[in-house]
Amino acid sequence: MRDPFLVRLLGVTLAVGALTVLWRGLPEPSGWSGGDPDAAPRVVEARGDLAADEQSTIELFEKSRNSVVFITTRAQVMNFWTRDVFSVPRGTGSGFIWDDAGHVVTNFHVVEGASEAMVKLADGRTFKASLVGTSREHDIAVLRIGVDFKQPPPVPLGSSQDLRVGQKVFAIGNPFGLDWTLTTGIVSALDRTLAGEGGPSIDHLIQTDAAINPGNSGGPLLDSAGRLIGINTAIYSPSGASAGIGFAVPVDTVNRVVPELIKSGKYVQPTLGIQVDSGLNQRLTELSGIEGVFVLGVQPGSAAETAGLEGVGFTREGGIVPGDVITAVNGKAVESVEQLLAILDDYRAGEVVRLSVRRDDARREVEVPLQPGS
Repeated sequence: MRDPFLVRLLGVTLAVGALTVLWRGLPEPSGWSGGDPDAAPRVVEARGDLAADEQSTIELFEKSRNSVVFITTRAQVMNFWTRDVFSVPRGTGSGFIWDDAGHVVTNFHVVEGASEAMVKLADGRTFKASLVGTSREHDIAVLRIGVDFKQPPPVPLGSSQDLRVGQKVFAIGNPFGLDWTLTTGIVSALDRTLAGEGGPSIDHLIQTDAAINPGNSGGPLLDSAGRLIGINTAIYSPSGASAGIGFAVPVDTVNRVVPELIKSGKYVQPTLGIQVDSGLNQRLTELSGIEGVFVLGVQPGSAAETAGLEGVGFTREGGIVPGDVITAVNGKAVESVEQLLAILDDYRAGEVVRLSVRRDDARREVEVPLQPGS
C-alpha cells in the first residue's frame, strides 16, 4: 500500500520542478540582467519665468522675513517637595520689529504668565527681552531687545480702515515651532468680535483664511504691498489647528495702543466720565424698550458733567427716575455697554465725540471731550 503523504509530496515536488524549468525557459526581460553603462540623469525641462503673482509673493517674503522674530518663553515653577524654584519652557510665538529702538510687538497671550522671553532674529541672533508693557484688552504686548549695529528693519506700517473683503493677505510666523513660515489667503470678513479666554472680548478683528496655527500668534499679517495690517492673534478651531478661520488685531488699533505702551507701560482707555453696567443696562433695555446705554451716574468734575449728562435719579418714594440714554456716538448707533466702549476705544483721550442722547421723549446732541480712564 502506498503512503498518501509520500504521494502528495512527490506530486508537489514534480510540480515545483516543472514550474522551475518553465520559468528558466522564458526569455529574460530587457534590463533585468545587470546595469546599463549608458544610463544618465534625465534632461531638466526649462521652467520659464515665474508667474507675476508668484514673483511678487517671493519678493514680499524675502523683504519682510528679517522683520519677523521667533519668541520662546519660560516660566518659573516650584518643586512641591524641595521648594526649589526652577525655569521650564512655557511656549513659543511670533512677533515683529516695531521701530529702530529694538521694540518688538507680539500678543499678550504669548508672554502671559512667563518669567522670561527670548527673541530670535532671522539672522540667528538671540536676545533676552525685557517686557515694556501690555494691553490685555487688545491682546498686545511690547518687548524690547538690545540690538547692535545690525538693526533689523521695522515692518512697514499700513492701514486697516480701508481694507476690503477679498483682498490678499500674507501671514509670517512660527507655527508649531517651524520658524519663518509663510501662508497666504484673503480678508474673509471685517469688524469681528472674539470673546477672550477668561478676559475681555477683542473688537474690530480682521478675519482671514490664511493658515494661522499655534505659534503664529503675534506675527504680522501683511497686505500685498508688504505693509502691516494686523497682528495674527487667534484661530477658530475645535482641534486647535487651522480650520480656515483666523483673526488678527487691526493695525489701526496697534498703532494707537503700542505707542502708549512704550510711553507708560500700559494703555489707558478713553472714557466719558459716566457710570455704566452691562447687566443692568440689558435689564433696563428690556423693561423700557429703549435701545442704548443708560447713564447710571456721572463723575463729578468730568467732561460728561460739564456737557450736562445726567444719571439715574430716585424719587422720595424710592422710584427710579431714568436719566440720559446714549443712542449713538458720532453717528454710530450703540445698543450695549460693550459696543459703546469699543467705539470709544477708537479715539484718544482729548478728542471730542458727539453723543446722541435721549431723555424721556426728548432727543439732543452733545459734544464731550474724552478723558483718560482710571
